[in-house]
Amino acid sequence: MGLCFAVIMFDGYDLIVYGATVPALIKYAPWGLTPTEAGVIGSYALVGMLIGALVAGVATDAVGRRRVLLISVSWFSLSMVACAMAPSAEFFGLFRLLGGLGLGGVMPTAIALTAEYSAGHRRSLNNALMFAGYPVGGILAAALALALMPVFGFRIMYWIGAAPLVIVVPLLWRYLPESLSYLVAKGRREEAALLAARLDTPLPEAVPAVRGQGAKSPVTVLLSRRHIGPAVLFAITSFFGLLLVYGLNTWLPQIMKSAGYPLSSSLLFLVMMNVGAAVGSILVAPVGDRLGMKPVTAVTFGAAALSIYLLSSPTASWAMYALVAVAGFGTIGTQIMVNAYVAMHFPPEVRATALGWTLGVGRLGAIVGPTFGGFLLAADLTMEWNFYAFAIPAAAGALMVFLLPKGVRAASPSPDAVAGRA
Repeated sequence: MGLCFAVIMFDGYDLIVYGATVPALIKYAPWGLTPTEAGVIGSYALVGMLIGALVAGVATDAVGRRRVLLISVSWFSLSMVACAMAPSAEFFGLFRLLGGLGLGGVMPTAIALTAEYSAGHRRSLNNALMFAGYPVGGILAAALALALMPVFGFRIMYWIGAAPLVIVVPLLWRYLPESLSYLVAKGRREEAALLAARLDTPLPEAVPAVRGQGAKSPVTVLLSRRHIGPAVLFAITSFFGLLLVYGLNTWLPQIMKSAGYPLSSSLLFLVMMNVGAAVGSILVAPVGDRLGMKPVTAVTFGAAALSIYLLSSPTASWAMYALVAVAGFGTIGTQIMVNAYVAMHFPPEVRATALGWTLGVGRLGAIVGPTFGGFLLAADLTMEWNFYAFAIPAAAGALMVFLLPKGVRAASPSPDAVAGRA
């Protein structure tokens, strides 16, 4: 879980750093970017993530989750070096697109590994603890932007994004275990048994039984009558969640700046948004383990809609910071809940594929979010509509959750839950 936390932290940094640097990129005279162009560039990485997530969801079940995670982290780290050296906005956008391929492979793989090595009654909590790395990366991006950008410019922020290549990749290579389900499915049962004994983890028994019945691929199982309905609903829910996550993380500093706040305060709003996401999701995750993920996810989406709507009415600074923190929990935190919901709902043999599908299709919302925010600012609407426009998809997401299947209560063990611990 700690290794996946580190990976997701840098994944969050590499994505949220764009929002932290957008005000500086728009002011950078040699490139002459407009808000609309900046929004489109913000979507490039997410187009790459769409492709990367869909490919990784299948690749992890074919070549192993360990290998996919190592390649993905190395890939997006090298892309950050290229962004730091980009000679033009066009090359910068291209390198963000290419980096997205690696970033897209990280989330479904890290979530699947964390779920696989977690006891059933702690699966949601462990996922939230691991995925808290994402807003921690956002906090790091905003805090470093406050300290370093005034002195070194925006390029230093992308040089820092190369750190995982020298810090995280060696640790993954040395300590990250392979998926037990993958090893058993590939007939490497002796290797899986040794690994399970070393980590005091039960061997999965359901996977070989399922794969022995016609040896269906994970994609075929996911598209079966049993799973296709929930898979589509989870993907649509993820669409709204990721639209909010990437739309607000890209444009919140610029929206607050246009509302009259100085750049330093605008970046502090980005910090508070990610603090709210990290703290809120860790506090609420145990409730999801006890009561099921459906009511918890509905409430977090509703909290996002209400808090974003209330931000349209300026009030005391402390209240605005509090509302932004709740909005962070209701957007980033909600997506964390959705990811845990998927991991708990689908059986181990298709879990990585289901997560890849959910996050991959959901990336369409992530692609829309930054571009949507750029068009909003370019349209020069009243300040209130900058917030209303993001409150509406949050409300739609809350309504979508009611159509999702009932969440599993991991606190009540069942044979499936016990098998699912693998």
